[in-house]
Amino acid sequence: MRHRDQAADEVQDVRNAAAEGAARRLVLLRHAKSAWPDGVADHDRPLGPRGLRDAPAAGRLLARSVGVPDLVLCSPAHRTRQTWDLAAAELDRTPPVRHDPRVYAADARDLLGVVREVPPEVGTLLLVGHNPGLEDLVLLVAGAAVGDALERVRTKFPTSAVAVLSWQGAWSDLRAGSALLTDVAVPRG
Repeated sequence: MRHRDQAADEVQDVRNAAAEGAARRLVLLRHAKSAWPDGVADHDRPLGPRGLRDAPAAGRLLARSVGVPDLVLCSPAHRTRQTWDLAAAELDRTPPVRHDPRVYAADARDLLGVVREVPPEVGTLLLVGHNPGLEDLVLLVAGAAVGDALERVRTKFPTSAVAVLSWQGAWSDLRAGSALLTDVAVPRG
């Protein structure tokens, strides 16, 4: 029972910090469903028909539930760039975007290292990347979750999935188990 009480306290702490503007948010977006054309290198694979439908739906979800992030770090792979371009078209404005080669094919620890370098003026970061790295990053840094969000990520973090994590402190403070997983959604177009 103590574990549930502690998780509830962590949820309330993060909500209080968010209300005061002191919380950071890390939003993870897995690229939309890609195609597998013959002879095309993995890095260059485009979105497939379902991905072309789902990426704008991910953008609408971001617009409704997250708003415009302060910064986007996107893998330079073709499918992640397409996902972001289609999602960004659904936002009120386009935030600054960095295509970081370290995000492509990165594992959770590598992604955590990239996130920990984010400038302090960024309050909300959107990371557009790939599995298994994104799913593993959620599982690494989420020490608690709202509702069944953590169980849903453990079950599957499919294409176009969006996860939102929050914590108090600097980006360099993000560590294993230090964040609250506040939401997980899988938009479909």
